[in-house]
Amino acid sequence: MDEVVTLGRAESDRGEVLLRRRGTGAYAVEELVVNGTFAMDSTETHSERELGRLAGGAPRVLIGGLGLGWTVAAVLDEADRLGLEVQVDVVELEAALVAWAREGRTPTLARAATDPRVRLHVGDVAAVLARRGGPAGPWDAILLDVDNGPDFLIHAQNDALYTEPALREAYDRLAPGGLLAIWCQAPSPPLLAALRTVDASAEEHRHRVSREGRTFTYAIEVLRRPPA
Repeated sequence: MDEVVTLGRAESDRGEVLLRRRGTGAYAVEELVVNGTFAMDSTETHSERELGRLAGGAPRVLIGGLGLGWTVAAVLDEADRLGLEVQVDVVELEAALVAWAREGRTPTLARAATDPRVRLHVGDVAAVLARRGGPAGPWDAILLDVDNGPDFLIHAQNDALYTEPALREAYDRLAPGGLLAIWCQAPSPPLLAALRTVDASAEEHRHRVSREGRTFTYAIEVLRRPPA
C-alpha cells in the first residue's frame, strides 16, 4: 500500500477540499479531491499543461482555477521559452488552496505563489468575467479549468459557466486576437456548439491519455477573437 500523507484539508461552503500525497520520492503523486470528488492528480498532467501552452506567450493571461498549478507552470514555461514577458492572474474559488500555494505545500503550487509574474486571487472566475469584482482585463488569453467540464461537475452551480451568456462574457473580456480555452474531462459537443454561436471559428482539441491502464480522451474547447 502506498503511504498517503494529507498535505491540506479544509471545509468551505462548497464542501471539503483535500490535498494529499500518495507514495514517496520519485513515485510520489499529489492529489486534489474537492467535495468528495477526485479533481486531479500529478500522475498525468499533459492536458493541463497543454491548456497553458495554448496561451502561446500571450502577455496577459487569466486562469480560472488553480488546481495543482500545472497550467500556471506551463504558461510561465512557454513565456520563458519564447523570451516574452507575461502577467498571469489566477482566480481560485477555494481560499484554502491559495493559502496552501503560498505556504508551499507542493513544489508546483509554491512556484505559482512565488513567481512575481503571477497574481493569485480568491474569487469566482464567473464573477470576474461578468465584471463583478476581481482583476480587470482585458486579457490576451483566458484559460478555464474550474471543474471537470460541463458533463461531470463537482459543483452544480458551475454549469452556468458553460452557457452561451457566460461564454459571451468571457469572449468580451478578450483583447483583439485573444484566445479563450476551456478544459473538459471529455469532448463536449453542446459546449462546442455554444462556443460556435459566439464565434464560428471555435474548435475542439482532443488529448488521449493513459491512466492506470485505461485510456481517456480529454478535450480543450478553443476560440479566438479576431484581431483589431
